[in-house]
Amino acid sequence: MQLPQINIPQKYIKAGAWVLGILAGILLVTGVIAYSKREALLKRMMASAINKADRDYGLEIKIAQAGFSGLSTVELKDISVVPKDRDTLSTVKELKIGVKLFPLIFGDVKLAEVIMHSGKVNIVLRDSLTNLDFFLKRKKKDNPDAKAKIELNEIAHDLLNQVLNKIPDDMEMKDFLFSLNDNDSAKVNLLTTTATIIDGDLLSTIKVNGDAATWHINGKLKPGKKQLDVLFFADNQKVELPYLENKLHAKLSFDTVRTEMKNAAYSGDDFKITGSWSVKNLLINHPKIAADDIVVSAARIDADMLIGKNYIALDSTSKVFLKNAVLQPYLKYTLSPDKIYEVKLHADEQDAQAVLDAFPQGLFESLDGLKVKGKVKYDLNFYLDSKNPDSLKFSSSLTPNGFKILKWGKTNLQKINETFIYTPYEYGKPMRDIVIGPSNPNFTPLGQISSNYKNALLTAEDPSFFSHKGFVEESIRKSFVINYKEKKFVRGGSTISMQLVKNVFLSRQKTLSRKAEEILIVWLIENNRLISKERMLEVYFNIIEMGKNIYGIGEASHQYFGKSPASLTIGEGIFLANIVPRPKIAMFKFNGDGSLKGYMLPYFKYMGRIMANRGLTPQDTSGYGFYNVRLREGLRQYLLPDSAKVDTTAFDNDTDAPVVMQDESKTLFDRLFGKSKKDTIAKQLNPQDTVKKSRRELRRERREQKKLEKQDE
Repeated sequence: MQLPQINIPQKYIKAGAWVLGILAGILLVTGVIAYSKREALLKRMMASAINKADRDYGLEIKIAQAGFSGLSTVELKDISVVPKDRDTLSTVKELKIGVKLFPLIFGDVKLAEVIMHSGKVNIVLRDSLTNLDFFLKRKKKDNPDAKAKIELNEIAHDLLNQVLNKIPDDMEMKDFLFSLNDNDSAKVNLLTTTATIIDGDLLSTIKVNGDAATWHINGKLKPGKKQLDVLFFADNQKVELPYLENKLHAKLSFDTVRTEMKNAAYSGDDFKITGSWSVKNLLINHPKIAADDIVVSAARIDADMLIGKNYIALDSTSKVFLKNAVLQPYLKYTLSPDKIYEVKLHADEQDAQAVLDAFPQGLFESLDGLKVKGKVKYDLNFYLDSKNPDSLKFSSSLTPNGFKILKWGKTNLQKINETFIYTPYEYGKPMRDIVIGPSNPNFTPLGQISSNYKNALLTAEDPSFFSHKGFVEESIRKSFVINYKEKKFVRGGSTISMQLVKNVFLSRQKTLSRKAEEILIVWLIENNRLISKERMLEVYFNIIEMGKNIYGIGEASHQYFGKSPASLTIGEGIFLANIVPRPKIAMFKFNGDGSLKGYMLPYFKYMGRIMANRGLTPQDTSGYGFYNVRLREGLRQYLLPDSAKVDTTAFDNDTDAPVVMQDESKTLFDRLFGKSKKDTIAKQLNPQDTVKKSRRELRRERREQKKLEKQDE
């Protein structure tokens, strides 16, 4: 089809030509004037920048020589940056910067060329001082818009554009040294012998600490399209970061790390960045993470990051790949008006062995070599509004389908179904071997343990033990709430199943990997019915710590009351359940005559009332056996006088000596043992101090009661 012809009057064509000619003339005249004045303009801009750096940051910047080289290239020589009263931060022998003219017309500075020779950045850390302190010293100015609402999406958009605009089309860098000196205990020297960008191709060679290693950062850069693909690797060895090992006692190494940005643009009101990050043979070692090296052979995340007006999120369209296993994460952090934390994890049903094999090597020591069949899927949901932490939401489920264990790994998870040897640890050292079986005279079968003790302990520690599958979501949820409110870890959500697994199957080292392994083993045992609930409880009762070098109900009942576990009264059962969380302070709960101290009575009434309401014991207004509990006479000689002031809060997993309340300025050693190393006798205090002690311990017991109340709800 032939398009119709449009006839434009000749006068309009002439008028348009005149307008364009005038504009071109104005631009030409402006350009000529600007070109003739560019040297003076450069000096004014440099003077302004130097004054601002001195005024706002306390930086002394010197430039020996500055001028134009070509139409749009600025050449600077002998540059130095020195923070006030600090070591020199940076020096550059020669620097050439070329900008693109067309974007400059619209006020957009984009680099066309960068040439740098013989540069240095030297970061010095001395105790609490550093030559980067100037970042914190910018003077605040009165600005009527200072309190204006800052939108994160705009900040992210502008910041990314500034970074990308500073990537030149062409770059040549030679002999650029980055040096970090940290109290002379950890030093890093990275010498970029050469780095070039030619038509978007990045190539670099970096010498690490002399000739200790050679690194490369190579890739393809397309800043105009908001795309980049960069690979980080070393010659003939892993990339290692010795600074972390020297400074943080952490090892980190890898073969390659690849970072890719595919796109960055607005999606509605959200600024969306799409890309991926992958690593090969990542090795991590830190005593808080795991006892041995953790190796991730291959991992990748395809990420969609969303930055909204008031939040940052990793969208649920993102995927994490660990070998052949796939996980979809969703993370969101809302900053205003209140901080909100959201975490969702979802894994579609997939091969269980593939999931097991995807776990990093060294993460689960006892499960190495485990073979399974079937499929599993996983979902986790966590939501916390800082304004209303009590409304926290938490759920976690690992759902099996045809799951079956084919072969045990390093540890047989059914070993406790038969007689076995249990070795308790104190401060990382084994105490003694205990036979959990009939050959041990202190071993007590479940049927020979008084129901008074069984009911009291289950009520206090794990009321739903026989109905749950290893975990109580509500207990874990409440633990999150309490710990968030306290801003520290004060309560765990462990069930008896979890405590049993921790003590029998795992090392005593407190690491994140051990906790993760504990959770997985509990799931394997409970969901596959590897051990009956009755046997789990029987073993738990016979290994639980109940005092200094006292393990199991058999030893405890004879130690404290001189009787068998079958003969324990309701009061004795409640007392023994009470000492489980902190067994080493059991003796400090008795008066000199062997009776229980008065602050224990509310706990007895509370626990007894719960048990009575559940039909586990008769109602007793006198205190559920409190007044009848008596420490056996043979132990009373070791009790401290009733007037002694002992800080039982000092007893924890690493401390088992009485702490005498004395001068707060004394050292821990002095507080533990008095004025001399041989003085272990508690200081006698007046009756008023004893009252203070009772009040303090009563407050602690009331906190325990509140914990039980919440569990009972």
